Amino acid sequence: MDDAESLSHTRWECKYHVVFIPKYRRKAIYFGLRPYLGEVFKKLAERKESCIEEGHLQPDHVHMLISIPPKYPVSQVIGFIKGKSAIHLARVYGERKRNFAGQHFWSRGYFVSTVGRDEQVIREYIKRQEAEDKRLDQLNLWR
Repeated sequence: MDDAESLSHTRWECKYHVVFIPKYRRKAIYFGLRPYLGEVFKKLAERKESCIEEGHLQPDHVHMLISIPPKYPVSQVIGFIKGKSAIHLARVYGERKRNFAGQHFWSRGYFVSTVGRDEQVIREYIKRQEAEDKRLDQLNLWR
């Protein structure tokens, strides 16, 4: 338990593998916004005392390994990151004519799994995901 962090009366190690997608699996994050989103996600996670330890932006989805203190529900932190990043994207890169509170960039749901003792396996999976997607796309060309 060397990686455990602490609050005033608590020692904790709560890490989650999270995957979410843009609405309609738009490829926009890959082409125009990919270079900026990583930093945006990290800053938003820090505002909830969380830390994105590993992350990768795929053409149509986001993988991250995130450490969240037990005082915050996972749904609250992920909802905060998705909501605030959508507003940021609309303000900075979207049309400036509309009200920014009603923007919908991310789909409603997400996948979350506790990491536990398989942290290294999850880290490797996130790192290899883009190469695996390319390999599968190449295989589908021959069908």
